[in-house]
Amino acid sequence: MQTTLVTPALLAHHLGDPHWIVLDIRHDLMHPERWGEDQYRAGHVPGAAFLHLDRDLSAPKTGRNGRHPLPSAYHAAATFARVGVAPETQVVVYDQNNGMYASRAWWMLRWLGHRAVALLDGGFDRWVRESRPVTTDVPSPRETSFTPSKPLPVADAREILASLPKRDLVVIDARAPERFRGETEPLDPVAGHIPGARNRPYAANLDIDGTFKDAHTLRREFDELLGNAKLDRVVHQCGSGVTSCHNVLAMAIAGYPETRLYPGSWSEWVADPTRPVATGR
Repeated sequence: MQTTLVTPALLAHHLGDPHWIVLDIRHDLMHPERWGEDQYRAGHVPGAAFLHLDRDLSAPKTGRNGRHPLPSAYHAAATFARVGVAPETQVVVYDQNNGMYASRAWWMLRWLGHRAVALLDGGFDRWVRESRPVTTDVPSPRETSFTPSKPLPVADAREILASLPKRDLVVIDARAPERFRGETEPLDPVAGHIPGARNRPYAANLDIDGTFKDAHTLRREFDELLGNAKLDRVVHQCGSGVTSCHNVLAMAIAGYPETRLYPGSWSEWVADPTRPVATGR
């Protein structure tokens, strides 16, 4: 069972394996409507099904629940069943390169209790660089029955707000440093970060070629970030609950137990002007 990463070589060995499902999660936040699907139709890993970040892996937005609200467990399970995920299925997810979007699908399946899910390290770009097969054929639906386990616990804005006076949650923010510091904000109406949060940009999990750093390096870096924090008090967030999943995955690669996600993240936090905002380091 593969639970964190797979290489292109391993996935290529399992192409056509009925017990393996491949999901294409390519997306572009600046061109969210069609970019990912257009890329998929231009060429994808053979047998891969496409899932759209907004339409398939997010719930409807209300203006107060963030840019990529987490669907209910029922709706998320129905989405994965529609593309062929069953309890015994090995799932491989990928996006265009660094796992920024595919890690959301990885985390959602883990959230639902499906452990046999791994990310294609280096994504579609690495797959193509290694001259692996690409097709434009869209596979026939493989709908199955997928009943989730009790979902893993997540954090919400109320819990984080209540923790601020004592700083008894360790909030890790996966956004770029300039967004964390409040120097720029290209996507949300307010710049800054949750008071007391620590910055771990998701890109820090990657080597120069866009693949994940090795487990030893990730462990050392997260140990330095966390200090003596208790792991059950660690909460990951980002702009909208997507790139924070990258940090959850990186910690899993490093051998840590499950850590929690704040799915609403910054875009939900700032939807309520009474919630405090910090800037700077």
